[in-house]
Amino acid sequence: MQVVSIRDVHIGEGIPKIIVPLMGKKEENLLLEIREILQTEPDIIEWRVDVLEEVENIAAVKQTLSAIRKELYPIPLLFTFRSHREGGNKIITDAYYKQLLEEVSQTNDVDLLDVELFSPHVNEIVETAKNNHVTIVMSNHDFEKTPAKEEIVWRLRKMQELGAHIPKIAVMPKTPEDVLTLLDATYTMHTLHADRPIITMSMASTGLISRIAGETFGSAATFGSGKEASAPGQIPVNELRNVLGILHKNMR
Repeated sequence: MQVVSIRDVHIGEGIPKIIVPLMGKKEENLLLEIREILQTEPDIIEWRVDVLEEVENIAAVKQTLSAIRKELYPIPLLFTFRSHREGGNKIITDAYYKQLLEEVSQTNDVDLLDVELFSPHVNEIVETAKNNHVTIVMSNHDFEKTPAKEEIVWRLRKMQELGAHIPKIAVMPKTPEDVLTLLDATYTMHTLHADRPIITMSMASTGLISRIAGETFGSAATFGSGKEASAPGQIPVNELRNVLGILHKNMR
C-alpha cells in the first residue's frame, strides 16, 4: 500500500486524515473562513471553488487561489470544482471544467486536485496535473442512491487504472443496509485491489458511521465541517477528531 505524502501529512498511514471544506462565495469571506478553520487544526483544506461567485473568471479564480495559498500554507490544499451533475453549485461546460483544472494545476498553488471520474476530459486533466506534480483525488458522487457493491468497487478500481493517486467515492444511502454495502465495498477494495489510499463515505445522517469508521474498513481520510458543511452528514471537526482519536487509540 502506497502512502501519499504532502509535507507532513501522510495519507494512507495511521489515523484517517481530516479534510475541511472552504465554502465562501467571495475572497474576503474565504480568508475569514480560513482563519476560523485553522483553529481546528485540519490535516487538509479543500476549496470548493464551485461556490465562488467569480468561478467563471479564471483570472479571478487564480487570484483568489493565490491569496488562499498564502493564508493557509503549509497545510495541503485540495482544489475542487464539484460539477452540477454530482451535487455542485454551478453549471459549466465540460470544456471550461477542463480549462479550469488544467490552468490551476500549472499555478504551483495547489497540492491536490479533485478530478471527476466521469468527466469526458479525465485523461487530459490527469496528464496535466501529473506533469505539474499535483496529487490527483479522483472522485465520484451519487446523491440519489447507493450503487451495488460490485459497481462501487468497479468505479474505485477504474480510478486507480486512470492514474488517481487517491480514488474517492461518496454515495447516498436510503437504508442502513446501503451503508453496509458501502463499507463492504470499501473493505473489499482496500484488502483485495487497492495499492494506494482510498476515500469512501456514505452521506447524510444514515451514513454518518462511514465517516468515522474509515480506519476499520480502509478509508484513509474523512471530511469534517468547518464554518459550513459541503455535503450532508459532515460533523464538526473537533467532534470528528475526538471520535477518530478514541477509535484509533483502542484499535491498537
